[in-house]
Amino acid sequence: MEMVPSEENQLVPKEIENAAEEPRVLCIVQDTTNAKTVNERLTLNLPASTTLSKLFEDVAHKASYVNGTFDLAWGKSGDMGSLDPSSEMSLTESGFEPGKRNFLQLTDKDGEQPQIASDESGTAGSSGLDDSSQERFIGPLPRDGTVGCSSDYSSPSYSYSSILNKSDTGYVGLVNQAMTCYLNSLLQTLFMTPEFRNALYNWEFEESEEDPVTSIPYQLQRLFLLLQTSKKRAIETTDVTRSFGWDSSEAWQQHDVQELCRVMFDALEQKWKQTEQQFSPLTADLINQLYQGKLKDYVRCLECGYESWRIDTYLDIPLVIRPFGASQAYGSVEEALQAFVQPETLDGANQYFCERCKKKCDARKGLRFLHFPYLLTLQLKRFDFDYSTMHRIKLNDRMSFPEELDMGPFIDVEDEKSPQTESCTDSGAENEGSCHSDQMSNDFSADDGVDEGICLDSASSTERALKPKVPSLNTSSLTFELFSVMVHSGSAAGGHYYACIKSFSDGQWYSFNDQHVSKITQEDIRKTYGGSSGSRGYYSSAFASSTNAYMLIYRLKDPSRNAKYLDCDDFPEHIKHLVQREKESEEQEKRQREIERNTCKIKLFCMHPVKMMAMMENKLDVHKDKTLREATEMAYKLMELDGAVPLDCCRLVKYDEFHEYLERSYEGEDDTPMGLLLGGVKSSYMFDLLLETRRPEQVFQPYKPGEVMVKVHVVDLKTHTITPPVSIRAYLNQSITEFKQLIAQTTELSAETMRVVLERCYNDLRLLYVPNKTLKAEGFFRSNKVFVESSESPDHQVTFTDSLLWKLLDRHGNTIRLFVSLPVQSPGTNRTICQKVGGDTEECSEGSKGNRNSVEAILEESTEKLKNLSLQQQQGSSTSDSQKSSDTSDFEHIESPSPSQEPDSSSVSAVVAVDNRELENRIRAASGGSGGGAYSDPETQFPGEERSDSEVNNDRSTSSVDSDILSSSHSSDTLCNADSGPIQLANGLDSHSITSSRRSKANEGKKETWDTAEEDSGTDSEYDENGKSKTESYYLYFRAEPYAQEDGSGEGGQKCVLVNVDKRITLSAFKQNLEPFVGVTSTQFKVFRVYANNQEFESVRLNETLSSFSDDNKITIRLGRALKKGEYRVKVYQLLVNDAEPCKFLVDTVFAKGMTVKQSKEELMPQLKDQCKLDLNIDKFRLRKKTWKNPGTVFLDYHVYEEDINISSNWEVFLEVLDGPEKMKSMSQLAVLTRRWTPAQMKLEPFQEVVLESSSVEELKEKLSEISGIPLENLEFAKGRGTFPCDISVLEIHQDLDWNPKVSTLNVWPLYICDDGAVVFYRDSTEEPMEQSEDERNELMKKESSRLLKTGHRVSYSPRKEKALKIYLDGGPVKDPGQD
Repeated sequence: MEMVPSEENQLVPKEIENAAEEPRVLCIVQDTTNAKTVNERLTLNLPASTTLSKLFEDVAHKASYVNGTFDLAWGKSGDMGSLDPSSEMSLTESGFEPGKRNFLQLTDKDGEQPQIASDESGTAGSSGLDDSSQERFIGPLPRDGTVGCSSDYSSPSYSYSSILNKSDTGYVGLVNQAMTCYLNSLLQTLFMTPEFRNALYNWEFEESEEDPVTSIPYQLQRLFLLLQTSKKRAIETTDVTRSFGWDSSEAWQQHDVQELCRVMFDALEQKWKQTEQQFSPLTADLINQLYQGKLKDYVRCLECGYESWRIDTYLDIPLVIRPFGASQAYGSVEEALQAFVQPETLDGANQYFCERCKKKCDARKGLRFLHFPYLLTLQLKRFDFDYSTMHRIKLNDRMSFPEELDMGPFIDVEDEKSPQTESCTDSGAENEGSCHSDQMSNDFSADDGVDEGICLDSASSTERALKPKVPSLNTSSLTFELFSVMVHSGSAAGGHYYACIKSFSDGQWYSFNDQHVSKITQEDIRKTYGGSSGSRGYYSSAFASSTNAYMLIYRLKDPSRNAKYLDCDDFPEHIKHLVQREKESEEQEKRQREIERNTCKIKLFCMHPVKMMAMMENKLDVHKDKTLREATEMAYKLMELDGAVPLDCCRLVKYDEFHEYLERSYEGEDDTPMGLLLGGVKSSYMFDLLLETRRPEQVFQPYKPGEVMVKVHVVDLKTHTITPPVSIRAYLNQSITEFKQLIAQTTELSAETMRVVLERCYNDLRLLYVPNKTLKAEGFFRSNKVFVESSESPDHQVTFTDSLLWKLLDRHGNTIRLFVSLPVQSPGTNRTICQKVGGDTEECSEGSKGNRNSVEAILEESTEKLKNLSLQQQQGSSTSDSQKSSDTSDFEHIESPSPSQEPDSSSVSAVVAVDNRELENRIRAASGGSGGGAYSDPETQFPGEERSDSEVNNDRSTSSVDSDILSSSHSSDTLCNADSGPIQLANGLDSHSITSSRRSKANEGKKETWDTAEEDSGTDSEYDENGKSKTESYYLYFRAEPYAQEDGSGEGGQKCVLVNVDKRITLSAFKQNLEPFVGVTSTQFKVFRVYANNQEFESVRLNETLSSFSDDNKITIRLGRALKKGEYRVKVYQLLVNDAEPCKFLVDTVFAKGMTVKQSKEELMPQLKDQCKLDLNIDKFRLRKKTWKNPGTVFLDYHVYEEDINISSNWEVFLEVLDGPEKMKSMSQLAVLTRRWTPAQMKLEPFQEVVLESSSVEELKEKLSEISGIPLENLEFAKGRGTFPCDISVLEIHQDLDWNPKVSTLNVWPLYICDDGAVVFYRDSTEEPMEQSEDERNELMKKESSRLLKTGHRVSYSPRKEKALKIYLDGGPVKDPGQD
C-alpha cells in the first residue's frame, strides 16, 4: 500500500489497483463559511484525471452541501481566485500537483452561506440529524466580546462573523446592542404572532407624511421583513430603537419586558391614531382588538345585596407568585388566577358604607373577568420588595403553566346585566388587585402619557378615544394555547431575557436568544417553571440567580380567527416594493463586504521631507489586486507628499517599525499585485510598509532580504562630539575587517585605525576588535547601532573601559534632558527674610535693597563666567564635555543651540570644576547681617514660601513618591563619587570579547542602605546634614540653558531652564548645580517631579540618583527650606467631628525623628496663629493619626516620633481642639466616638467621645448609659459603617445597622474596634420610631437624600441606576431650556 503525505505531515494510505495506476491528487479543503467548521478540514484523494466539476460534486457530498451553493478557491497561494465549478478540465490541467498537498478554501457563493443538503425525509435544514443531536440554546447564553445585559453571560463560540451565517432553523436572530435582550425577546414574540405581523404588513407608510427614520410602525415593518426574508444569522435593531428616539446610551439601560410591552403598545396606538383618517380603523385599534380585555371591580353589600362596580380594561393580567406575608407560593397559573378573582370581605374597622343601607356594613370586594382578549398576556410578578432589608428581590418559586389554558371558569358573563348595580367612583373600592385602563403594573395614572413612558410632545392632547365594543366570548370557546414564554435569568439586580416561542407553522418550539435561534423541546419549556434546590427563607437573597418564566402569551383557539403567516407571494404591493429595496441594500452590503474581505490593511510610515522630518504613520487600505505602482500612488496621496517631492522619487519598501529595519525593496515588481507581495489578505501583518523618498539627483539603494541595517555614529575625540547616524547595510556573514571597510567607504575614515563599538542594548558596549569574527557572532541583528572612531590618538593604547572613547559613550548613553521651571522671585523676599532674622523691619528693608543688588551682581558675574567657559569648551577645550548629537534615540536629539543662534543664552558645564560653595559663600557675604544672614541659617523658612502639593490635594495627599519614582538601585550615591581609576573585567568574561557594563562599573563598591531609617528620611551616612557629599566627588555631566515654554505656561515672570544631565547624578549634586539659576542655596529650595496628570510630588532623598527620570520629564522648583536628615514633611488637618465637613486642611509643617509630640505641638502653635488664626493653648488640643478621613490613634505628649510613632514622608495628622482637659493618659485606653440615635424624634445627636480603660463591651454600655441616662438593660449599640463620620440616613439606621451584637469584647468580629476613632451609634430599645404619614416620610426622604448627597455618603441601596423607559413620538427627547 502506497502512502501520501497528509496535512499533518503524516503518511496516509493510498489504495492502488495496479502498479500502473495514474497519479492521485490530495486535496485538503477548509470550510470558511461557518465559525464552527473553520478549524475542520475535509481530505479528498482523487485521481489526477478528475474534472473540476466532479471535484465540486465530491466536496458537496463530503461537506453535506448542495452543489452550486458554494465556491472553492486556492488556499495557500497569492492567487485567491475561485475555481470554475462547471469546468471539465482535469485537476492536473487546473494546477493541482499530484503527490503533494493541495490546499483549498470552501467559501460563500455571492456572499450567501451554502445550503445544507436535504436528509432522507426531505426536510431542508435538518442535516440528517434528529432533535436530540441538534444544538439547543435554552437558558442564558454567554456572549464573548459583546456586552450583554449582564456580565455573567458571554459566549466563547460567538463572533461577529457568525452574524453572516443564518441559523439552521431558518429563523433570524437579533443582535444585542449591549443590554437590549428585553427588547429582542418582545420583538421576536410580536414577529411570531401571525395576526400582529399580518396587520403590520397591511399598513402602508406614506413617506411624504412622515420621516421614515422616526416612524415606529415603518421601522417595525422593515425589521419584520428582514426577519422573514434575510439570509443573515442576525440583524441589527438600531433602526427600531432610533425610531423610539433613543440614543446609544439607551442600549446600556436594561428595562422590564412587561414595561416595554405596555409603553411600545401605547406608542404604536398613538402613531396609528395620528394617521387614522388615512388608514383603516382596524389598524388604528389593532392593539385593543388583539390584547385588550375587560373586568369588573365591584363591592357587594352583604346585608342588602347592593353592589357598586366599575368596568376596567386591561392588556395583561399580573399574577402574584407568593401572597404578601405568606410562606407558600402558588403552584400553578390556575391557582394564581383563582386567587386573582377571589373576593375579600370588608368587615370590622374596614366596613364599607352602603348607599342603600345608609350605614357601614360588611361587604365583599373583588374582581370578575367580563371579556378575555384574543391574545392573553399573563405577567408572573417575580420582582418584589423586601421591607425588612429594603432590598429589591426576585422570587424564584416554581409556578407551572399549561400548554392549553381554559379560562371558562374565570369569566362572569351575567354581571354586566345585573339590575342591582350602579357605577361607583369611590376610590375606597380600589385595592392592590385593581386593574385600571390598559395598565397592570401599579401605575394608575392612565391619562398621563409621560408616566406611561410616552412623550406626547407632538401628539394630540385629547383624551384617549373610546374602545369599540367587542362582543363577549362564548364561554365554551375559552381555550387558549401557549405560544410564547419570555424568560428572565438572573436576579433583581440584573439579568438576561430570552424568549421561547412556538411556531404556528409547524408547532415546533424555538429558543430566540438574541442572535442565536435553536430548536427546543417541551422539556425545555418545563425547565422555565422555576424553583430552586435547598430550603429557602421567606425572601430570596437580593442576588440569588435563577432562570424562570416571566411573561406568558396565549392565543385563543378559534379556527375562524386563527391566522397564518403571510407568504412572500401574498405580500401587499407596497411590501413587495419594500422587500426589493431591502434586497438591493443587502446585496450592496454583500458587495462591500466582499471588497473588505479582499482589502489588505497595513501600517504605512513615511519620513516626511517637509513636516519637521518627523516619522508619520497612517494605515494603507489597498485591494489585493492593485499593483505596487497603484499602491505607491495611494500612499503618496495618503501621506500628502504632493508638492513636497515628485511621485517618481517615492517607493514602497518592506519595513519593521519595532527594529527600525528596512527589510527589502521591490525592484522590478511595479506591476505585481499587492496581495502577492504581502502574502495575501490577513487580519494583521508581522511587518509594515515605508514610503521612502529621495532627492531627484539621488538613486534608490536596493535592500535585499538577509541584510542587516546598521546606524553608524562617528565619534570625534578632539571635539568630544558624536555625529547623527548614517545608515549602512551589511550581511551577517561579513567579517569585522570587511565591515570596517564598508564603514570606511561611507564615512571616509581610515579602516586601519578604526575602532568600532557595538551597542547591543542599554549599558552594554562591545568593542569589535577580532578581525575574522562575523557580525552574527558579535551579536548583530536586524537593526544595530555602532560608534566608530578613527584617529592617531594615544587613546588607542588605553584599556577600552578607561579610554576617552568609553567615557564619551558612557556619558552619551546616560544623559537625559529635563525641563525645569524656576520659582518667581518676589521683590519683597529678602525684606521678609530680614524681618524674621534681624527683627528690625525698617533697617532690614533698606539694607535688603543693596544686598539684593549684590546677590544679583554675583549671580550675573558667575553666570557670565560660566558662559564664557562653556563657549571655550565648545571651541575645543580638551577638559570640557561635548554636546550631544541630534539623533532620535536616547539623548542624541538634544543638541544645544550654537552661540551665534542664541547670543544671550547662558550655559553651565559641571565638568568645569566650578565651586558652587564659593558662590554660596559670596551670596551669604553679600546678604550681610550678623549671624550669617538669611541663607546661612538652615532653620530659616520663608514666611511666603510656596506650599507643597497639599494645596493641590487638600483632602488627601499621596505619601512621598520618591520610594517609587527614584531609582531601584536605591543607594546609588556612589555613582556621583565613583573612583575614576581603572575597573577590573568581570570574571568569566570571554577573552575574545571586551564588554563593559556601565552599570557594573558604577556600582563597584556600592553600599546598600535601602532598608535603613536614614535612607527613608532622605540621606545616608556619606552625606552631611545639608545633603552634600563628605568625600571628594568628580562631576558628572550637567549642562543648562534658558528656554521659552511653547505652551505659554512660563508667562508671568516664571523662568524655565533646559537641563542636560547625567542621570547617575544624585539629587543633592543636581540641586547644587541648580543653585546659580534658582538664586538660593540648595537647602533653601525644594524639587518637585511633575507627572503627566500635572500632579506634583516632592523628591527628598538626596542620595538617590535621577536614574528613574527619562527624557523630557518636567521638574518644578519651589522656594522653601528643604528637608534635612531625619526630617519629614507633615500635613496637618483639623478634625471637626460635628461639622458637615469634618476634615479641614490647616498647614504644612516639618517633624523630626526623635521629636516628642509635645515639641511638635509647640512648633505648630506659632504657625497656626500666623496662618490659620488659631490661638491655642498647648493643653487645649491633641494630635492623632489620620487615615484617609478617618481619625485614629491619639498621640500622647510624651510619645517620640520614630520610636513610639511610625512616621513617613508626606505624612498626615489630625489636630483636634479639646473641650476640656485631655482624658487620654495611656496607650492602653481606647477613645470611641459615640452618637445617640433617637427614633422617636428621627434624629441623630452630636458626637461625644467616650474613653474606655479596656475593650469590654460591658464598660462601653456603662459609659453610654452614664452619659445618656438610658437604663443599661435597654441600651443597644452598633458600629458605624464606612469612612468617618459614618453618615447614614435616619430612615435606614433603625434597621440597617447590626444592633446589639452578641460579643463581650470590642476587638472581635463583627466589631473589630482595636484603635481610637471608631464610631458607635446607640439607642434606647424601648423607644419606637416616630409615626409618619406618607407625605411626611417623602419629605424626610428628600431632606435626607439632599443631606447625604452633599456629604458624599450613600443614600440607599441601589444596585444600579435605573432610567425611566420612554418612547418619543417626535423622534427624540426635548431638553428643557432651563435645565443645565
